[in-house]
Amino acid sequence: MTIPDPEAALDLVRHHTILSVVTGSRAYGLATGASDVDRRGVYAAPAPLFWRFTKPPTHVDGPLPEQFSWELERFCELALGANPTVLECLWSPIVEQVTPVGEELLAVRRAFLSRHAHRTFLRYAESQFRKLEGDLRNGGEPHWKHVMHMLRLLVSGTHLVRHGDLRVDVGDLRDRLLAVRRGEVGWDEIETWRASLATDLDEALARTTLPPEPDRETVEGLLISIRRRSVTR
Repeated sequence: MTIPDPEAALDLVRHHTILSVVTGSRAYGLATGASDVDRRGVYAAPAPLFWRFTKPPTHVDGPLPEQFSWELERFCELALGANPTVLECLWSPIVEQVTPVGEELLAVRRAFLSRHAHRTFLRYAESQFRKLEGDLRNGGEPHWKHVMHMLRLLVSGTHLVRHGDLRVDVGDLRDRLLAVRRGEVGWDEIETWRASLATDLDEALARTTLPPEPDRETVEGLLISIRRRSVTR
């Protein structure tokens, strides 16, 4: 169950955010004049709120436009599963707000990483590719922005598996990726690029230094510590 009062949910974001970053095209180095400012954040609901029948929300939209935040525990669960969107928050080059507790979260960000990233990044990209191919088979035109981000996701995932560090800014590929977004790149070339990136990702897995599993103990220890401190304040 979630907090029934929408304003109470927004207050959790206003008063308990520990990390707020800009993601999307501005963080990727792919922004255009029409790009929104996509904000993602993490709030740590005070532990006493979990003692009630009605629990704090696991996520909240707002209060700013294009702003979405996760409660800390839900954020950690998704990050431990190598969710690409969530992991980007921990490596975004544009940090708008970070508290001392948020700094603690960033300090353990590599504890979330594991070889599961290969599967999740590849799965997200392949799922998107199948949808785009479906558009073509049905006589439509693919959503070129989605094509661009499918390719960007493979680039970022390969870097993560190969180097153990998430690459968010792909500005060095800006011209080529924006040409894709404008529909100026043929589908055969896109398919060749996609297949090459998928091969690179598979090859990176064969030589990765990432552990088989994330460090759940470290992450859970931080979560428990933050919860306890919210009670004793």
